Amino acid sequence: MSMIRDLRAAVRPRPSLRKDGGTYDTTRDPATPSAVVDCAVYRDGARVETREPLTPHEAMRQVHRDGGFVWIGLHEPTEAEFSGIAREFGLHPLAVEDAVQAHQRPKLERYDDSLFTVFKTIHYVEHDRLTATSEVVETGEVMCFTGRDFFITVRHGGQGSLRALRHRLQDDPELLAKGPSAVLHAIADHVVDGYIAVADAVQDDIDEVETQVFSPGRKGTPRGTDAGQIYQLKREVLEFKRAVSPLLRPMQLLSERPMRLIDPDIQKYFRDVADHLARVQEQVLGFDELLNSILQANLAQASVAQNEDMRKITSWAAIIAVPTMVCGVYGMNFQHMPELHWRYGYPVVMGITVGLCLSIHRILKRNGWL
Repeated sequence: MSMIRDLRAAVRPRPSLRKDGGTYDTTRDPATPSAVVDCAVYRDGARVETREPLTPHEAMRQVHRDGGFVWIGLHEPTEAEFSGIAREFGLHPLAVEDAVQAHQRPKLERYDDSLFTVFKTIHYVEHDRLTATSEVVETGEVMCFTGRDFFITVRHGGQGSLRALRHRLQDDPELLAKGPSAVLHAIADHVVDGYIAVADAVQDDIDEVETQVFSPGRKGTPRGTDAGQIYQLKREVLEFKRAVSPLLRPMQLLSERPMRLIDPDIQKYFRDVADHLARVQEQVLGFDELLNSILQANLAQASVAQNEDMRKITSWAAIIAVPTMVCGVYGMNFQHMPELHWRYGYPVVMGITVGLCLSIHRILKRNGWL
């Protein structure tokens, strides 16, 4: 609640010299360069170039004076760094609190003069070999504030930079001229395209695990794989699912329900994003079901291997039982026993013992126990 109190507190302006001899209010923009990645004004689909970087307050004054919209990008701002921007653009305190704290569920929230959208970004972590502790996917977040004449992105995590996306949009002035809703669509499309790339990479990992489980090892026995690897992959797929599934409803709303902050021409493009997202969700659900089947197959193979080991142990125990019984009989201390003093008694008994052992071995092997 401290964030809400800070946003509602009145701050006395302190003038500071501007390069043209005037003054601007530094207290209304406490964001530091470490938080503000980029701040620019866009008019008629083109970026308005300036000799020095603009502050959010200066950018908004230009928009109010000459039109266009301002796009501000921030990376992991603190409460103090974001509070001035929130007051400048009239952002809702609850949405601001979510943007600063991060770890939010993908969602779309509508306020009086803005839309607040949360995207989960997914990055595939390269690895040489999948282990029980391998990190397969790394998540981040991008929060977007969409207004009539402003667009603010708040990014959390080391991945998901929007710099390349900003340059790509600047190369398409016709699309960028549609305003902030065009930027929102571009980010949504960028995030979902990342999902598709990660889904393809995860599919390769699942194929590798499946091959390990079902490919034969030496002497035709199942080679199998560590169940911990499958569990770890299931956990990573679950993290992937948490990013994809909740985003379906927001994309459907943006593509189907008219909103005054979304340009009608841009709304058509959200349908394509929603379609791609639905396809990724089907893949992720399929991954989860396939991993369940692979895990069950792996456990079944382990059970079969244990049964085979027990059969072999039992078979050898049965073979050893014959000489054990014979030696046990002739180890008794009786004076009058059959063939005890016969000259050929020992080789005959040993021959019979070996013959019985070989016969039992042959029978067990023929039945597949050895």
